Amino acid sequence: MMRERTTERFRFGSWNGVQFSGAPKVKRNSVFTFYFVSNEKELYYAFELIDKSAFVRLVLTSDGYSWRSIWNKEEKRWSTLSRFPSDDCDYYKRCGAYSSCNINNYFLCNCLDGFVPKTSDTYGDCIRRTELSCHGDGFLKFSRLKLPDTDRSLFNGNMSLEDCRTLCLKNCSCTAYAALDVSKEPSGCLLWFNDLIDIRVFTEDVEDIYIRMAATEVEALEEKKSHKSNIRKQDTIIISCVLSVGILILCLTSIIYRWRKTLRKGKLTGNTQEDSNAINEHEREDHELLVFELSTITSATNNFSTNNKLGQGGFGPVYKGILDDGREIAVKRLSENSRQGIQQLKNEVMHIAKLQHRNLVRLLGYCIQARERLLVYEFMPNKSLDFFIFDANRGRLLDWTRRLHIINGIARGLLYLHQDSRHRIVHRDLKAGNVLLDCDMNPKISDFGLARSFGGTEIEANTDHVVGTYGYLPPEYIIDGAYSTKSDVFSFGVLILEIVSGKRNRGFCHEDNLLTLAWRQFNEGKCSEIVDAAIRDSLNLSAVLRSIHVALLCVQLSPDDRPSMSSVVLMLSSESTLPQPKLPGLITNKNMVGDSSSSSSYKPTSNNDITISLMSAR
Repeated sequence: MMRERTTERFRFGSWNGVQFSGAPKVKRNSVFTFYFVSNEKELYYAFELIDKSAFVRLVLTSDGYSWRSIWNKEEKRWSTLSRFPSDDCDYYKRCGAYSSCNINNYFLCNCLDGFVPKTSDTYGDCIRRTELSCHGDGFLKFSRLKLPDTDRSLFNGNMSLEDCRTLCLKNCSCTAYAALDVSKEPSGCLLWFNDLIDIRVFTEDVEDIYIRMAATEVEALEEKKSHKSNIRKQDTIIISCVLSVGILILCLTSIIYRWRKTLRKGKLTGNTQEDSNAINEHEREDHELLVFELSTITSATNNFSTNNKLGQGGFGPVYKGILDDGREIAVKRLSENSRQGIQQLKNEVMHIAKLQHRNLVRLLGYCIQARERLLVYEFMPNKSLDFFIFDANRGRLLDWTRRLHIINGIARGLLYLHQDSRHRIVHRDLKAGNVLLDCDMNPKISDFGLARSFGGTEIEANTDHVVGTYGYLPPEYIIDGAYSTKSDVFSFGVLILEIVSGKRNRGFCHEDNLLTLAWRQFNEGKCSEIVDAAIRDSLNLSAVLRSIHVALLCVQLSPDDRPSMSSVVLMLSSESTLPQPKLPGLITNKNMVGDSSSSSSYKPTSNNDITISLMSAR
């Protein structure tokens, strides 16, 4: 167990003869081997190097991480072999009793089969769906789980697994059992007598645990698993048939493609020509953008040299370039075969060609030539906002005055998009990585590839193609595909909290995410505790508290309750009394958390049948 004073942070799990159940990634390898000794005389864990010339270190850092690293002789640096805690689910009791944490799920915490949520709390306990009757109980087998906390468990190394089952069944207080040693055949006995806590899901087999349940519950769940197994078999047959037909079609398509390719050799592809025509139509509308020659761009970027690469965006890499007249530019090279990339180019040109605002990045022009699709922007020397606020050292370069300046600048940029531009524009992907900083640290909103515009009195739209960045998307967009200017307001609220705290909303290692933490500390009058340590010496406490208050108003569950950007700009720049925020828009493993007193008519859809057509990672 790893503790921070008296607080448990991470549990490696019980030793099963092969590995610790909570750290399956730590396996015997070509670098080192390890062993665990437990008997009446001694109890210890040790590892030995296989390659005696290697340097390996195990370090426990002050921020609560255990790092195992090996010295890379060629690069002359330490390379990480493992780190614990490694993700959100590694933190002790990340989820409640009888609830498992799955890092691959949108809802991290989910009740185990046979259990239901005790409350609506995202990370709360789960309770049995059917109460135990002691003498009429059975056991359900669970695999790929980190074994629960064994703090109050009993073990016996001389029993068989079947004897272990019998012993647990006879004791009405026994809640689960598992094998003590799985190095060969499962043997020994490990018994639990309390609620099962600190459970997580792994993608690989660790060992099995058998959890006590009412006999009727066991029968129902096993029947359900059997039904799913039969469906999978049927699916396998169907998939095999489909694959056979697909391979045949693929072969025919390949033959046709090769034949057509010979006819089109030396010409532009149809898609490229089509896209170029689409842009040319827009060009005739006098969008005042430069059309760059490909030779100009390749010369400016040293033929897209890796030394000029600034980063990797959602649709392709970004390069720094210098034009013949000395101007610095940033070139986004859209993926050659990405249809989304094609759409993004059209979006960027259509939406920001005529936008002129000091807090929006300026699009200088584009290039569609041969198979290249390029967007050319003004160059931002200080990279993006996330480069600073999520790094402990670089974060010190942005004191509170600068951070407040950035918050206000982003707000003004959004206000222009929502209200003052020719068309009402919803950005749909506002995040720290899409806010660039110029030489004076002025913020500029960038990346309009997912933006949508509204005309006339239109204020809201729906989509089956949900895209964006996890942690910034509002509930109504994830659940119903509904987006509006209030979607950007929600993202802006998340961004304010990240700027103030220096922590990411997704992956923030706390028992609650950043929104929940801010909400609770706001109600407890402890908002100052989430402020980034890097700015505590420079902050204006009243301005910080006001910013957090405004952020919580922006992330309320109902879009109708969220303020418009014009109201947000006014609230940030004045000292007027602010309304009390309602519960933030969080998605739990059961439903959408909302305030029963909400004035909005917004109602989330069915709790049990939530589908997303497509979630595109950015």
